[in-house]
Amino acid sequence: MFADVARIFIKSGKGGNGHVSFRRELYVPAGGPDGGDGGRGGDVIFEVDEGLNTLENFRHRNRYVATPGEEGGGRRMHGKNGQDLIIRVPAGTLIKDDETGKIIADMSGGNRRLTLLHGGRGGLGNMHFATPSMQAPKFAQPGQESRELWVRLELRVIADVGLLGFPNVGKSTLLSMCSNARPEIANYHFTTLTPHLGVVSLSGDRSFVMADIPGLIEGASEGIGLGYQFLRHIERCKVLIHVVDAAGIEGRDPLTDIETIDRELEKYDPEIRKRPLLIAANKTDLLIDEQGTGSAVTRLKEKYEPQGIRVIPISAATNTGLPELLEEAWKMLQEAGSDATVYESEFDLSLVGNVEMLPIEYANPEKGLFTVEGPKIEKMLGYTNLEAEQGFRFFQEFMVKQGVIKTLKKMGMQEGDTIRIYGHEFEYLDTEEYDGGNATDYVDTEFWKRRAEKEEKNA
Repeated sequence: MFADVARIFIKSGKGGNGHVSFRRELYVPAGGPDGGDGGRGGDVIFEVDEGLNTLENFRHRNRYVATPGEEGGGRRMHGKNGQDLIIRVPAGTLIKDDETGKIIADMSGGNRRLTLLHGGRGGLGNMHFATPSMQAPKFAQPGQESRELWVRLELRVIADVGLLGFPNVGKSTLLSMCSNARPEIANYHFTTLTPHLGVVSLSGDRSFVMADIPGLIEGASEGIGLGYQFLRHIERCKVLIHVVDAAGIEGRDPLTDIETIDRELEKYDPEIRKRPLLIAANKTDLLIDEQGTGSAVTRLKEKYEPQGIRVIPISAATNTGLPELLEEAWKMLQEAGSDATVYESEFDLSLVGNVEMLPIEYANPEKGLFTVEGPKIEKMLGYTNLEAEQGFRFFQEFMVKQGVIKTLKKMGMQEGDTIRIYGHEFEYLDTEEYDGGNATDYVDTEFWKRRAEKEEKNA
């Protein structure tokens, strides 16, 4: 089954945590910290597979998660890196952010392999935190969190020439007669429900790719019929051939058909109507006098050739006029250039799951009370033990380096005021301890009380 749209969840691997350990060997009484670093998490990589022409594989699986990095070990052993996850897609696949609809990447042109989400960085082991004043650090850095995203995949076929027209005008027959494609052909509407590609070979080792776009009807730009599912496949075509039923077998006027589809293209994307265009007046084998006054071919030429649009009478069933049509299409392709349409990225991937890029939020709900929140601070509290003196000191330094105290002072915070951070309350004391007097210190109002009770209990 042909599938040209899919929605999937992707997630990179979390970085492995750094390890806490100390070297303990005979005759080495003070070995020091030797905890190794965590491994890097696996990346999520999209790669073009030339053997694929549909997104059918994504119908049965919609979650793709890379493996996490392993924790570091003792003796300075580095954790194993997570394995990268490679997701293979057909050429011409657009990757969009599912929430905003913005284009993340276009897997066409020279873009054949793309790392979409990077795995988390491995945390540092405690061997990195030894200093002259702290020779036995009992903490390590946690691994960086993974990144995750819901994306929408849209396949837009890559073809040089696209065949347009109402249902049952002979597009599939035309494609089968001039290429190696074998689409289903029958005398009923919407025989072709999916785009078909064929390689057209000309003399002198010349060739191009032709696409049979399923029949368009009035209202396609508004979703009538299969609407956008058909129209999106026209976007990459450099030359368009409008196929009409010159014999009017179904009672439609070919000029009216062209005008109707032109209106749908204008509504969908005005730029498409600016592409080079040919008109193939098909089924001329069923006309008694194809060049006679009042015939469809004559009326088409009178209207469109003064506009610079060639009208070529053909019969796909009998191969009449096809060499002339294909040579003209080749000529127009050379004039149009070889570069296919490639869409630029509209989405900033650096913001996905990047806590460091998210703002810290401040509030002053009442006099003497300031609240501070934000994913960056919440994450730091998750791996910091405020009960330990070293952990509390780390927390103080973090708040200073992130500019939290400086911001609160600008908001009017004074000595003795309370700072509330995710259930923890601190009393602000203005000191000269950090950064030559530019930084500040503050005390958890309950911390020393809890510590004294704990020491008394263990005594």
